[in-house]
Amino acid sequence: MTFEGLADRLARVRETIARVQAAHGLSHPVTIVAVTKGHPPEAAMAAVEAGLGDVGENRVQEAVEKIGAVHAPVRWHLIGHLQTNKAKLVPGRFALVHSLDSERLAQALSGAAGKAGMTLSVLVQVNVAREAQKGGCPPADAAALVALCATLPGLEVRGLMTMAPFTDDEPVQRAVFAGLRRLRSAIATEMCPLPELSMGMSGDYPAAVAEGATMLRLGTVLFGERTG
Repeated sequence: MTFEGLADRLARVRETIARVQAAHGLSHPVTIVAVTKGHPPEAAMAAVEAGLGDVGENRVQEAVEKIGAVHAPVRWHLIGHLQTNKAKLVPGRFALVHSLDSERLAQALSGAAGKAGMTLSVLVQVNVAREAQKGGCPPADAAALVALCATLPGLEVRGLMTMAPFTDDEPVQRAVFAGLRRLRSAIATEMCPLPELSMGMSGDYPAAVAEGATMLRLGTVLFGERTG
């Protein structure tokens, strides 16, 4: 498999980000996390060669295998659901965990970080759309979970993450992303400012950019359809 068109697709994505930000009076940096789920390690290498240093994986085991196969300066992101018994695999591998969604997982990651003698950067995942099939804590529980994480050794809470419903309805997409932005404004503190908003995927990233996303998790729009 080759990724010859990646540079051109990335350029179009960046043009879209710039256009949407300009239309909404925004200018902050937006990090593109290249999601390589279902693609071989060569996808991560292609991302690096195209100028993307941040690569995301949904499954821990798949990520561990790719991390071992990719010899390049990559900041790996864990963006999918994480079981507490896999928390021990996170320290030393991932620059950021996007999917911390429970007190139990927070405790497990804190313990793993302590054993490794390091600090883990995390985002609290919030189920803004309240979809039963998706992960994330309820919006009403987000403040308490962030506060807990801020007290646990070995954890640094960098912000919030959410997913919009799978729909082409842009007002629906924007409503969810705006909800996360407002939630961040409501619960951020001087000690825990929550600078990152990880929201927006291939099908809805323009709406996320319009609502202030600082991180986009993009797979298909960069690499094409997954093989697995």
